[in-house]
Amino acid sequence: MADRYIEADTPELRARWGGFAWNAENAGKVPEIVARYPAGRQRSAVMPLLDLAQRQVGAETNTQGWLPLPVMEYVARELDMPVIRVLEVATFYFMYNLAPVGRFHVQVCGTTPCMLRGSDDLMSACKARGMSKGHVSDDGLWTLTEVECMGNCSSAPMVQINDDNYEDLTPERLNFVLDELAAGREPKAGTQEPGRHTVEPVGGPTTLKDMVSENHDYRGEW
Repeated sequence: MADRYIEADTPELRARWGGFAWNAENAGKVPEIVARYPAGRQRSAVMPLLDLAQRQVGAETNTQGWLPLPVMEYVARELDMPVIRVLEVATFYFMYNLAPVGRFHVQVCGTTPCMLRGSDDLMSACKARGMSKGHVSDDGLWTLTEVECMGNCSSAPMVQINDDNYEDLTPERLNFVLDELAAGREPKAGTQEPGRHTVEPVGGPTTLKDMVSENHDYRGEW
C-alpha cells in the first residue's frame, strides 16, 4: 500500500515555505474554525487547519496540495501546541499529503472488494499513462497512490481523485475520467455505471421488492 514519508527538511524547503502565512481569505476563516470548539479545546481545530493549509499550498502550487514541515510548524504555532502533536495527526490521516503531489492525486483502492472487481487493471491503466506509485508524473499532473478501503465496496472498483470519488470503474471509464481532468473539464463524480445513481442494485432490487412502493411488513412471511 502507500509508502508514507515526510518530505526531507532541507534549506530549499525552508526557503520556499519558511515564510508561510494564511492568505487574506483563509485568515478570515481561521477564527471561525477555531470558534467551533469549546474554550480550552482550541487545539481540536488542528485537523481543519491542516486541511486549510494543505489547500492553500495546493492553490499556490497548482496541485492538490501537501504539508511541508514549516507549514505544519506554522499551524502548531497558531494553536499553541507542540509540533510533534501536529505531526502525529498529519501522519495518521491519509487526507494529508506529507510530500509533494501532482495536480491530481489518484488514489486507487486495492482492498479485497475492489481487487476482486478489477483494481489491478485500474493500476495498470494508471501506469500506462506514466504514473508510478508515490511519485509525481513527469508532466506534473498525476500522483498515484494505492490505498486501503475507502468505503465504496458496493460500487467497486473505485478511485478517489482529489476530493471526488469515481466508482464502478473499468480501465476505459477511468481513462475517460483522467482525460477529462487533464483537459481541464469536470467529469461526473460517483458511479460511472450508466443508469445507476448511487449504489442501488443494477437492474433494480432483487430482494424486499415490495418495499419499493410501500412500507411492507415482512414479519408474517418470516
